[in-house]
Amino acid sequence: AQNVYYTDTDFCDSSVIDPTSGYPSRPTDTDTSKPAIWPSPFILMVDRGACSFVQKARNAQHAGAAGVIIADNLCLCNDSACLNMTQGSFQNCQNTEPIMADDGSGGDITIPAFLMFKQDAFVIIQEVKDRESPVQVEMSWSLPHPDSKVEYELWTVPSETVSKDFQRNWKDVAVKMGDKLYFTPRQYIYDGIKSRCQTSDGRNMCFNLCTNNGRYCATDPDNDLEHGVTGAEVVKEALRRICVWKHFGEKDGLGTMYWDYISEFLKRCDTDDFFSNDDCINDVFKNAKIDGKRIDQCMEDSGGLTDNHPNTLLDREIDAAMRKGVVVLPTMFVNSAPLRGALTEGTVFNAVCHGFQSGSEPDVCNKCSGCSDVKECVQKGVCKSNPGGSSSGSVSKKTFGTTLLFMCALFGAAGYLHWRKTREEMRDQVRGILAEYMPLEGGENEEHNPMDFARSGQSASLIS
Repeated sequence: AQNVYYTDTDFCDSSVIDPTSGYPSRPTDTDTSKPAIWPSPFILMVDRGACSFVQKARNAQHAGAAGVIIADNLCLCNDSACLNMTQGSFQNCQNTEPIMADDGSGGDITIPAFLMFKQDAFVIIQEVKDRESPVQVEMSWSLPHPDSKVEYELWTVPSETVSKDFQRNWKDVAVKMGDKLYFTPRQYIYDGIKSRCQTSDGRNMCFNLCTNNGRYCATDPDNDLEHGVTGAEVVKEALRRICVWKHFGEKDGLGTMYWDYISEFLKRCDTDDFFSNDDCINDVFKNAKIDGKRIDQCMEDSGGLTDNHPNTLLDREIDAAMRKGVVVLPTMFVNSAPLRGALTEGTVFNAVCHGFQSGSEPDVCNKCSGCSDVKECVQKGVCKSNPGGSSSGSVSKKTFGTTLLFMCALFGAAGYLHWRKTREEMRDQVRGILAEYMPLEGGENEEHNPMDFARSGQSASLIS
């Protein structure tokens, strides 16, 4: 636990951040005649609003904070206790919980950042600001683990690129864990009616971004309406994947044939020319051993993608996304806890392993947790890239010892070669001096003629 200091600002402008401000107040520094700065380590609490969550976290990190808590400035409209506690009103409230997520620019942020509900932050602010009392907070994050089975779902869309490597490589891990996991793939589809892509008389105003006369839409992957993959084609592929899962994965939650379909599609059809090519799709069906006619019938039975007809499967995805509060793609939910941002086999593997009740996790979790190459560990049953299950990025004792010995040998060899070279240079100098200044008369008959050394090179010694 660490001390919390409330800045009483939105913390958006880095040029006006004052480490001597905030609550609770500190004693005056005799050298500066100002209040002492926030003593490390500390956690900052800042107000929500005026800039992105990422900007607030970045400024807090630059200020030296070990973590940042963003105090919400609005109550939920259905939370009467919050409204009464903070004297809020139903005219100034929010209908849904805010989503705190990376806006894509937070790769440099390493400190933890939490968003705290207004009523919870209000209690801390009262203590540190009104009562000038120190408050300590411990920031921790954990996954719910209700039983010996983990449920997880991935929200994405066929044109999304961040999670493609994960989807391509996850099958082996899923198979290894077997019935311990239950997966549900989700497709994020825009509601064209709410997005005003469909007019009141049923006309499509968003053209090739939507299907069903503007009912179901997706963004254009390359932002070029004239070329490349269209939003309507993305919607069609999303519906196809929903049907593949419905018939070849939903029953057991493992879906090996679904993962085969994803892998084959990414390998064969994930280009502008073949994304919606029927021959390419049929080739994917064939290699994934999926009955294409069954999938086509599923897409048609759900309502199809033509005319102004509702599609039950797409409506279900839109409703689920709204209830989950999905706004960032890709998003992974593990036991209902969201994971957002870049998804890799390692991050998802560690998340699902932490979702099991203690002692109920599969053996592969104990063998490969923390391994830098999860896929290799799962396939071979041993973590060769990071033995011992230590944290990713560390070096094993064997590797460290071998490297140390190699470096010692390298420096030793370099030192020896330098000594040999210096010795040769010294001998050359001595021979030159002797040849120039020492008397040569009678040298051939002397028992110890100094020129013997010059003539013999390294074999003779100057000291008898």
